[in-house]
Amino acid sequence: MGLTSLKALGEIEMRSERAAEVDVLRIDLDERGVDPGAYDLIVSLGSEFAAFDDSRGFIPREVGLMELALEADVPILGLCFGGQLLARALGGRGFRATSEIGWLPVRSRDPELVPEGPWFQWHFDSFTLPSDATLVAESDAGPQAFVAGRSLGLQFHPEVTVDIMDEWVRVYRHELDTEGVDPDALLEETKARASRSRQMAWQLFGSFLEQVAGPRPPGATSGAPGGAGEPAAR
Repeated sequence: MGLTSLKALGEIEMRSERAAEVDVLRIDLDERGVDPGAYDLIVSLGSEFAAFDDSRGFIPREVGLMELALEADVPILGLCFGGQLLARALGGRGFRATSEIGWLPVRSRDPELVPEGPWFQWHFDSFTLPSDATLVAESDAGPQAFVAGRSLGLQFHPEVTVDIMDEWVRVYRHELDTEGVDPDALLEETKARASRSRQMAWQLFGSFLEQVAGPRPPGATSGAPGGAGEPAAR
């Protein structure tokens, strides 16, 4: 869920403070081939489309890109749609499920990696946990975080900021109205939680990079030192 351009800004801000180079790929608009082995990290962001909707041509392309990244042992961080797509690339199944919209807690099995929140949720789908993945957090709606090798999939949006929420509320107000969610109250709650949510996000991103993604294996090369490819969908 969300606008990639704005979501990407949140991710770029996070990584730029770590002196990283960032390459943003709008895979829904750009069909150029990408070698995931040329990157140290791939971050897959949100989408208004379902991760199992192959009528959208970019979705199977992004799954294929993730599969290549996994084969090359390049870590992936999947956020919401990106987390669902990562689960699919690992053999999980996506499906329509109970929607979650708002700041909601999760039940974490590893609070050092994934604090219990509340985290911001905006999704209508869920997924089955891949057989080789370890469940890290969940809610009544389904899995909320999982680790597979050097990759981490999330159902929620740790990257959300007040600016991002302001844009989402403006563009997707009709969805909130349909779901009975007060857009203005949601924005105000986001403002009230901004400092704490940023602190939790930094903890999550830092723990992911240090405990899950880890350093690049010895002898591996990267075409973009310190960079991150981003197969982003809308």
